[in-house]
Amino acid sequence: MRVTKFEHAALRIDQGDETLLIDPGSFTSPIDDLQNVVAVVLTHEHPDHWTPEHLDRVLRAAPGTPVFAPAGVARAAADYEITVVAPGDTVQAGGFTLRFFGGTHEVIHSSIPVIENVGVLVNDELYYPGDSYAVPEGVEVRTLAAPLGAPWLKIGEAIDFVLAVKPRRAFGTHDMTLSVAGKTMHRQRLQWATEQGGGEFFALEPGDVLDV
Repeated sequence: MRVTKFEHAALRIDQGDETLLIDPGSFTSPIDDLQNVVAVVLTHEHPDHWTPEHLDRVLRAAPGTPVFAPAGVARAAADYEITVVAPGDTVQAGGFTLRFFGGTHEVIHSSIPVIENVGVLVNDELYYPGDSYAVPEGVEVRTLAAPLGAPWLKIGEAIDFVLAVKPRRAFGTHDMTLSVAGKTMHRQRLQWATEQGGGEFFALEPGDVLDV
């Protein structure tokens, strides 16, 4: 599989002639070459993880593409056909096997309601937790897309998450809220955490690819 990082939380996974898209949101530039998209995964309803504009672009290029997301997204995106998924579910989309974990978004503040969030494991290879530190119990994560920065993120907790997952390789995502200095610092911390389990950390910028 080839993983392409886009701005903030958006990932594109290509395998053969099929494409999976994860969390294209409001901080993500328009994504082209979408005719081979076989599924879209939206981890939760916040606009930095999905927008109508991105979904419309996908559905124009690849009509009928299934969109997998928790129930909160189905309510927020009522004009779209959403296939609701929850932790423990496994679905097949083309050549992609998608296993879902987690259940809730990390707490931002006691005044802000906690919403549903799913992490997704793609082909038992790539795990992206969405806005959570949900560890996929009983699963060996070979590649981890680890959040770098967010209103809910404390770098010590992000380090503990990577230490708990012990991926063979990792890269940072969810990073548009960080300055250049902040991104560099957080990458260094997660690189250290990845290396404690014998893994390798990759500093990916938007448009960079990682073959896994």
